[in-house]
Amino acid sequence: MSIIEKFPRNKAVDLAKLEADVTSGLPAMPVRAAPPGPSEPLPDYVEHREGVSRVGQLSAEAVVRDYEAAGKEIEAMGVELISAARKCEAMTAEVHTTIAFMRDTAASYREEAKRIFKRIEECALFTEDVRKTCETVKRRIMEDRSIA
Repeated sequence: MSIIEKFPRNKAVDLAKLEADVTSGLPAMPVRAAPPGPSEPLPDYVEHREGVSRVGQLSAEAVVRDYEAAGKEIEAMGVELISAARKCEAMTAEVHTTIAFMRDTAASYREEAKRIFKRIEECALFTEDVRKTCETVKRRIMEDRSIA
């Protein structure tokens, strides 16, 4: 039987019967009362006003405690952010040290290249001098043969 058939429009709804029908299909759940515990004091930035009902006070306390818990979590994230910033600063310092080392290494390579460049050109000039000397000696020998 559908709910529409069970409760026609022109008939009044028996809420007790409706609740019994709905809950009859649910498994029994044990009812546990929250243990009364010492409530934490309210944060310093709020205080109850005179004349507010107990329900209003409890609702306001619950909301402010939720906000306070969120505020503490936000502050904890700030601590983590400071830690991350310190790690970034340390890494940045290491990067600057590494860049300085790389610049020094590059300068050393350039100095070595300059030294090798000069040495090769010196060898090339020396080789040219040796070749010219050899040609001169060879020419003299040929001239001396042709004279004799």
